[in-house]
Amino acid sequence: MPGAGTGRALLAGMAAMLLAAGAPASAPRPVPRPPPATIEAAIAAALAATMATSPRPTERPQAQGIETAVALALAGPLAGPGAPARSPRPAPRPDMRRATATATGDQGAPARGALCGRRQIRGETIATIPGRLAGCGIARPVRVSEVSGVRLNTPAIMNCRTARTLDDWVRQQAKPAVGRRGGGLAALKVIASYSCRTRNSQPGARISEHGKGNAIDIAGITLKNGDYIGVSEDWGKGRNGRLLRALHEGACGPFGTVLGPEADRFHRDHLHFDTASYRGGAYCR
Repeated sequence: MPGAGTGRALLAGMAAMLLAAGAPASAPRPVPRPPPATIEAAIAAALAATMATSPRPTERPQAQGIETAVALALAGPLAGPGAPARSPRPAPRPDMRRATATATGDQGAPARGALCGRRQIRGETIATIPGRLAGCGIARPVRVSEVSGVRLNTPAIMNCRTARTLDDWVRQQAKPAVGRRGGGLAALKVIASYSCRTRNSQPGARISEHGKGNAIDIAGITLKNGDYIGVSEDWGKGRNGRLLRALHEGACGPFGTVLGPEADRFHRDHLHFDTASYRGGAYCR
């Protein structure tokens, strides 16, 4: 066995080999740790450097600033440049009374001479008419001289219901039927309105609708160029006859009773219109 001298010789040889390979003569010593005070100072310095370079948080607005911001946000587009100082007021609601009057033809306050709530009906109010026969008379009679711009050659006495129905028929049926012929419809030839009598003036018959202010008899029409078309002269004859028949048919519905030359011998020369009501609808012959 090798002795202690031999072991030392081996160790010395190995050391010489390591030195020849470039190994350090001695191992580096560890860097001494700084004392606690030095560590705290380093941390504080690092935090200070970070705070110096990071952006500062935006300051929170004051209470008044928050309220203003909320108001602007709620205002939306209205808060931009050029916005009105105040929000626009809502548009006023339409006048329903005026809209209703326009729809029914009763526009605004009646003009001077207007009757029964319509400007289109001209004439005058007259005193109550007592009936000399039971069932006759008119409580609120009117004397009509014009309806929808069409003159009555003889003012007719009737109640307002009949006056309004006559106005409707002239405006909606008669004037369109005549059209532009002869310049348009100018006048109606009236041969009977209120009259306290029985039907067809027959003894023992019921009171006529004429006796109640519900009826009007029309013998013909006059055009604006002066031409006259009469029931007794033109009924059933060519173009004039067709126009008279159209006037007769157009009255059936607005009026409750419509009678013409083909109804009976009492109506050969005129058209009878009245506002009587029947359960089965209008009676037209």
